[in-house]
Amino acid sequence: MAEHGSIFRAMLQEFDDAARLLELDPGIWKILTQPKRQIIVSCPVQMDTGEIEVFTGYRVQYSITLGPAKGGIRYHPDVTLDEVTALAAWMTWKCAVAHIPFGGSKGGIICDPTRMSRRELEALTRRYIAEIIDAIGPEKDVPAPDVNTNDQVMAWVMDTYSMHVGHTETAVVTGKPIELGGSLGRREATGRGVMIVAREATKHLGLDISRATVAVQGFGNVGAVSADLTARTGAKVVGITDWKGGVYNAKGLDVAKMLAYTQEHKTVEGFPGGEPLTNEQLFTLEVDVLIPAALENQITVANAGAIRAKIVIEAANGPVTPDANNILQARGIFVVPDILANSGGVTVSYFEWVQDRYGYFWEESEVNARLEKKMHEAFHDVLQTSLRYNVDMRTAAYIVAISRVGTVTRLRGMYA
Repeated sequence: MAEHGSIFRAMLQEFDDAARLLELDPGIWKILTQPKRQIIVSCPVQMDTGEIEVFTGYRVQYSITLGPAKGGIRYHPDVTLDEVTALAAWMTWKCAVAHIPFGGSKGGIICDPTRMSRRELEALTRRYIAEIIDAIGPEKDVPAPDVNTNDQVMAWVMDTYSMHVGHTETAVVTGKPIELGGSLGRREATGRGVMIVAREATKHLGLDISRATVAVQGFGNVGAVSADLTARTGAKVVGITDWKGGVYNAKGLDVAKMLAYTQEHKTVEGFPGGEPLTNEQLFTLEVDVLIPAALENQITVANAGAIRAKIVIEAANGPVTPDANNILQARGIFVVPDILANSGGVTVSYFEWVQDRYGYFWEESEVNARLEKKMHEAFHDVLQTSLRYNVDMRTAAYIVAISRVGTVTRLRGMYA
């Protein structure tokens, strides 16, 4: 994401670099750099006080060329149309890199969910879905959880849509509770995908992940699962930080015990199995693999020169700014970009949609095996493109994505 200014312009900067190398047709270039549809809605809600508040909601469908649009819904005070548009574009490229038949979308509501009751959140969710009801559906646009939304919110989305169409439609949304048609393995999918690409990246560089050292920033769902599954490969996770603090142990942290500790304390800070560690210190650790799994814009021009890892796996969305990415590349650090590294989540969301569509559900082992296959293929598609064009993995991922969406756009032709 951008360090300053428009997030969408930052996305276009990454797009343009790849499109030039592809010698993309100018007409296709114009099509792929404009969102297909931007929806702005007003959502009046009666609050618990009896007063009426009107919230602004967005749904951007960037592309539906490869299939139904796919993307989360976030609730946050700082949601903007520019942000939602950029995120919808990134979802388009992420789905294309993962080689799944979805386009890209994103939704958001300007609100502070921490100050709202459960009843108010339900009322807001249902009104928002009612306002965009004509634009979503299993064959149109399939929402999912994002910042400050969860499986309960997705259950309300499914129920609201189902009430409008007159029958239960589980495939309208992913990230649902298992009881409502959710997929086994979905919660761990993003972190599992991160582990898979970390393993493949170390292999490419001639390292053995079972002997690798790893540092992880962020211990939410993605960071915790990434750390846990990477540790299970035999890797030594030496540093972990979260929103409050961190822990370092050169001999390796007991990630399983940390998971239990954070259940009780809600932070890794104070974990007795190591010494205190700050985010700034984590980024300077001499490790084989660094996994930023927290927020965007964590590695910037201010600290990119201090990174000592051989590999950076972008588990979060946009943790490395474009300018910082250039510094890391110049220093020979192998960066696996977010649109590849964290695509495990949307891949298993696709599996959930497939299972809902034909009403038959897979065992978790089958979900994980299918995810392993898709992530392995996606990583090596991008790696081979990187070697063929002699470019970094981020540019290669965009080349793969733009080529796939652009080819289908050309084959489908122009409707007039």
